[in-house]
Amino acid sequence: MKKTVRDVDVAGKRVLVRCDFNVPMKDGEITDDFRIVSALPTIKYLIENGACVILMSHMGKPKGEPKPELSLAPVAKRLEELLGQEVIFSSCPTVVCDHIREVAAALQPGQVMLLENTRYRKEETKSEEPFTGELASLGELFVNDAFGTAHRDHSSTAGIARYLPTVSGFLIEKEVKFLGDAVDSPERPFVAIMGGAKVGDKIPVIENLMKKVDTIIIGGGMTYTFFKALKFEIGKSILDEESIDLAAKLLKKAQEADVLIMLPVDTVCAKEFDNDSERAVFDADKIPADMMGMDIGPKTIEVYKKAIAEAKTIVWNGPMGVFEMPNFAEGTKAIAQALADSDAVTVIGGGDSAAAVEQFGLKDKMTHVSTGGGASMEFLEGKVLPGIACIEEK
Repeated sequence: MKKTVRDVDVAGKRVLVRCDFNVPMKDGEITDDFRIVSALPTIKYLIENGACVILMSHMGKPKGEPKPELSLAPVAKRLEELLGQEVIFSSCPTVVCDHIREVAAALQPGQVMLLENTRYRKEETKSEEPFTGELASLGELFVNDAFGTAHRDHSSTAGIARYLPTVSGFLIEKEVKFLGDAVDSPERPFVAIMGGAKVGDKIPVIENLMKKVDTIIIGGGMTYTFFKALKFEIGKSILDEESIDLAAKLLKKAQEADVLIMLPVDTVCAKEFDNDSERAVFDADKIPADMMGMDIGPKTIEVYKKAIAEAKTIVWNGPMGVFEMPNFAEGTKAIAQALADSDAVTVIGGGDSAAAVEQFGLKDKMTHVSTGGGASMEFLEGKVLPGIACIEEK
């Protein structure tokens, strides 16, 4: 068990908190504050318990230089609204400077400051000095609550733990509990739903889950690599050519392990990758040479819904089709609704799956929606995440 903020005395201490405020922006405005809201329980706990709170995060990929369009200034503004109190923010191009040190040293219990985008410094992504030490010098205790970057060994995620006592915030605690329980002690039947385009990215996850699940449901772009492994015609559908043999081996492994891999029995196809393209439904082995698969078909939806209705634990990572286009969103929407209607423990593994349940207004119907796509993938794969490994054990 990892230590959390509950296990340490924070009163009067300068507490550095790594959050994941990498939120989507448009024209300088935040379009989705889910990650900010997810960090609030930890921040509020620290305020209420008299900590001097120093928040930090990255935003986008400024590649080691200050980029005003990737400043965390809009995050500071939104945090003020959500917390109902001032959030001190100074846009320092080097993130840490004499002014920032002075502000941090002068913080009073219950006050909150936010540092500028940690990726303004090139050392951040390599966990290098002097940046790691500069960050650590601002605080007396480090709280990692950024699950979305827990799979990265960066200065602000794992590097600071070399200097300061390190505990987790409530978000990482929650993520590890739900993802960990789902994988290590699931109520059965345990169903994993895997979508998205590239099979290669999901192979290690599928292989690890195969030791634990009863059924794996396949959808999305990766479907057509499995179809190719079965010698089906896939027309102009997306294909992960390098993974055809891997897909064939996975199907064989599943059979040997007595794990059911469910593939679509029909697919919605289009002439072009366009919402308004001519479209029709075809059986899995009857895709025309001049069309491409864009979504799971109606027969598949019914088959998948039945498997979901019987499940007690469900992990979902990756959409069933091109859900960003309304005409090809039906499969993803139907699966999201089936999970919402289910009595099972439903864990959504971040990324596009999280975006989909949000888009369809079903996020609140899920047991847990992960804030980290890549991190949840690596967690499900069984990898050690540096941002979690650095947290002290109880």
